[in-house]
Amino acid sequence: MLKIAQKASHRSAQRTLHPSVSHAVRRNVVEFVRLDGSRGYATGSEPYDAVVIGGGPGGYVAAIKAAQMGLKTACIESRGALGGTCLNVGCIPSKAMLNNSHLYHQTQHDLKHRGIEVDNVSLNLDVMLAAKNKSVTGLTSGIEYLFKKNKVDYLKGTGSFVTANKIHVALNDGGETQIETKNTIIATGSEVTPFPGIEIDEKQIVSSTGALDLQKVPEKMIVIGGGVIGLEMGSVWSRLGAEVTVVEYLGAIGAGMDEEIGKNFQKILSKQGFKFKLNTKVVGAEKGANGKVQLKVEAAKGGKEETLEADVVLVAIGRRPVTRGLNLDKIGVEVDKRGRVVIDDQFRTSVKGVMAIGDVTFGPMLAHKAEEEGIAAAEIIKKGHGHVNYDAIPSVVYTHPEVAWVGKNEQELKAAGVEYKVGKFPFTANSRAKTNMDMEGSVKFIAEKETDRVLGVHIIGPNAGEMIASATLAIEYSASSEDIARTSHAHPTLSEAFKEAAMATYDAPIHF
Repeated sequence: MLKIAQKASHRSAQRTLHPSVSHAVRRNVVEFVRLDGSRGYATGSEPYDAVVIGGGPGGYVAAIKAAQMGLKTACIESRGALGGTCLNVGCIPSKAMLNNSHLYHQTQHDLKHRGIEVDNVSLNLDVMLAAKNKSVTGLTSGIEYLFKKNKVDYLKGTGSFVTANKIHVALNDGGETQIETKNTIIATGSEVTPFPGIEIDEKQIVSSTGALDLQKVPEKMIVIGGGVIGLEMGSVWSRLGAEVTVVEYLGAIGAGMDEEIGKNFQKILSKQGFKFKLNTKVVGAEKGANGKVQLKVEAAKGGKEETLEADVVLVAIGRRPVTRGLNLDKIGVEVDKRGRVVIDDQFRTSVKGVMAIGDVTFGPMLAHKAEEEGIAAAEIIKKGHGHVNYDAIPSVVYTHPEVAWVGKNEQELKAAGVEYKVGKFPFTANSRAKTNMDMEGSVKFIAEKETDRVLGVHIIGPNAGEMIASATLAIEYSASSEDIARTSHAHPTLSEAFKEAAMATYDAPIHF
């Protein structure tokens, strides 16, 4: 039984409302007092137009876009910091470590070839980790500013459905509140997929989160999984001095990557010191009395068991959607066998007024894909229509050299029976790459044979992650390889390799 008291004024409500609820929520509140003396809060008569559960790249972008279009909007985030996995323990801190470890490695091994002598180069890992943390804090606090600027109500707590239009929020600092909404966007993201039988302690057996915060450089590191996350984290610690071995169940690294590019990528990483055990299955792991981890492996198709030893084992076999605690079953939201929220082409779930975007539903688990979906979902709520072109979502591996691609790869087109043509251009023939003494890799175009329309672009080389934006734009506008080849690219730039690969697709390159 609750004793309900309408607060006499906005000012008194502000004084008593829990600090985990943003200032804007305080404007419209009813306090309820339980018999045990604890307090909770429920919103008044006016519901939100949109409530977003999850403050990651998809969620916070959806909330800001909805507010910009005039919708009364709230965002619920349990982490206590906005930005989700990406900003806090994923994309952003990993890129800080990748950049700074590259500078360290370059100073040690490359600068002398450029006429720069540096003596007594040493690693201060504590400072490097602090620099990573500083970049994270600056960006997460920046999103809070954007929420205030765009008048998004920010609730720090865990949201769960009471009904399709009523959400309970357990506030991080204690207490609870309940809000009503016309539309809800589920954007709760993903988490590390655990490996059966291997317990992650974030010390010796780590996920990507623990790999970003190791307090010393391991002598030996084993990476389970040859995907993007494993190769990026492996690169960081390899550059800092670890001997890195990648164990991959499949016969190639870089899932989703063009086969030809992937093989070249593996050769380059091998030259950097990586060791690879492909077509290999992990059987189990044990912590030894010597402080090492013994990883038991065997051939993927069965065979003699082998034991590998390492100081740190990184489990990087993928990610899975996070939906626990949302009470989806209570309101009837359908979830598939892999835990993904089932949606239609307008992001609508099986329950009216409830949508889902990002890692929690179908498609590649990429921050920028979630952002595009967040904008589209907000537009659908406001305008009735929104769209994401999934053929124009790029992928990037931020190693050195970088690997980036967008659109279809050769194996996909062969499987679909599509006739195509290919054009390539190596960075060894690019003047800017030569002057930078950074020439590994190439640009590869795939175009439809009959129409010359660009179907896919795959780049391995310097600045690939930036260059892929031009390819994404080309696919978005259905450009032909000739369109790109006849577009002037500044000289000398790395992007000239992009132009010449397009020339090689429809005709012939000039400089190779």
